Amino acid sequence: MAGNGIPTLGRVKVCDLLPTEGIPSDSYKLAVTTLSQSLAQYSAAIIQFPPPDGALLRSGLDSARLYFHQRDSYPQPTTNDMIHQHTTTNTNDPREWCKTSGYYSDPHSWQESYEYRPGLTFTEAAASAAAATSMEFPPSGLPDIFGLLGKASRLVLDAIGFYLNLRSSPFTEILDNVPLRSNEVSSSVLSVCCYARPSFHGGHLTTEDEQLLLYSDHDHQLDKSLISFVKSDKPGLHIRDMHGQWVLVDVDLGPQEAVVYPGLALYQATAGYVSPAVYRTDLNSMQGSIEGRFSLAFKLMPKSMTSMSCSEMRAAGHGVEAQFQVPVLVDDFMQRPHSNDELFNRQTLQSFSVPQSQDGSMKQMKKRKKSDSRLKPLPPSKRLRLEAQRVLKERVQEIADKKGIKLRFCNPKDCESNHNTINSPCAHIKMEIGWPQGVPFVHPHDLPNKAKIGFLETYEPGWSETHDMELSLSEAAQGNQHVT
Repeated sequence: MAGNGIPTLGRVKVCDLLPTEGIPSDSYKLAVTTLSQSLAQYSAAIIQFPPPDGALLRSGLDSARLYFHQRDSYPQPTTNDMIHQHTTTNTNDPREWCKTSGYYSDPHSWQESYEYRPGLTFTEAAASAAAATSMEFPPSGLPDIFGLLGKASRLVLDAIGFYLNLRSSPFTEILDNVPLRSNEVSSSVLSVCCYARPSFHGGHLTTEDEQLLLYSDHDHQLDKSLISFVKSDKPGLHIRDMHGQWVLVDVDLGPQEAVVYPGLALYQATAGYVSPAVYRTDLNSMQGSIEGRFSLAFKLMPKSMTSMSCSEMRAAGHGVEAQFQVPVLVDDFMQRPHSNDELFNRQTLQSFSVPQSQDGSMKQMKKRKKSDSRLKPLPPSKRLRLEAQRVLKERVQEIADKKGIKLRFCNPKDCESNHNTINSPCAHIKMEIGWPQGVPFVHPHDLPNKAKIGFLETYEPGWSETHDMELSLSEAAQGNQHVT
């Protein structure tokens, strides 16, 4: 289904994603590779939890079922609803993205949710103490489930950072404190969701309702999260894979498994290298159901009072396009609309080769890349750019790491006039890593095509012989046009 990649969604044990001091273990490298390939091909993966954590997730779904069944039918308001109006009124105001809490409903799509946000939502203890005022009890176990999925989300985020060769915990600055400090409100949220509950409108689904509810939202949806986790009691979550096909990702979930997928915020923070999942919820299986479909959805969000930049990506040697060069305030990012069109035809996580230390044989990698190029022919200029990106990561970065050198490339304009002088700021680094003479010390992504070929030949002697000669000659000709 995914060509030479993995045939189905990758399954990764959460315990294998726990980092340790020193050299990464084989189990960690295998888990990171499986996770990253699955996200690249399917925009999703399956995370396996230990039995006690699996029991907690199942009890959360059972509690969700009880919570929604005890609620009245829409739209009859109750005294409790009036008392909790400040926490249960649904709003589509994007300015309220980090303030949602309590019960929400969308009668047109038959969807309900209870959102738990630490620092804002009533805890079970608070609800119990207020029972004398007829306040309703929230679903049970939410603080524990929030902690479980929050920790797992951060492990997944760090694993993606490891795969992209970023420093440890590269996204810490845009995440909430752990634990939250006094008077802080969590930006991340845990949603307990119910779809197509027959008693929501005081009766059972009609044939007309079933047709309307084939999909909960006819528009394709994207989360604005960094990482999202979903655990459901019935299948129905479809995510679009790298070929544009819809994949039912929760069809065979085990009792200790949950689906994870990336969101728009991670797309922004990684300069577009990790594409967000496009998904929809299929409610066709709800026909004849007397309960509905229940799920737990956790979204790891960036904190509101910060900005997202791609400095970590640049520091790791990745090319950053113009649209990601300027830091973006999180609040502005969450409030503005995002078009699906801007996400297509971009270089993503799937474009990267697994480093040799994680995959083994370099020959197998070259064979795989040649096979991929036959299946999906790319324009010569793009193929050359991707090859330069690969060699930078596999060769140059390895040399720099061994010598303890932090690669910081020059600005193309500043480097044009002094890259050949001995006293240039980058002369020492160029000498240490064996940078080719006559080639400006800028990111290979920004080099003219002729200089890219010189760069590739320096670090992979005989590169032109192992690739199409037509490509080399074509690119050299284009490079000469750029130089003259």
